[in-house]
Amino acid sequence: MRVLRPGEAVTSLVTRELTSEELAEAYRLAREAFTAADLQRYTELDEGVPAEEVLAELEEAQKRYDKGLA
Repeated sequence: MRVLRPGEAVTSLVTRELTSEELAEAYRLAREAFTAADLQRYTELDEGVPAEEVLAELEEAQKRYDKGLA
């Protein structure tokens, strides 16, 4: 069994129930494939979008909806 990263998968796989041995192997392979670089993504702060911008967009969308332009 080989773990594929999303970019490596080129066809859709048919899903089926895995035996307990296959599932254990899949988890083992996934743990081995998980690198420090993968972990680094989850340790960095994401600044996100300021709440004021989100609120302004929501208010604008509500105005358009109320006018029947949505």
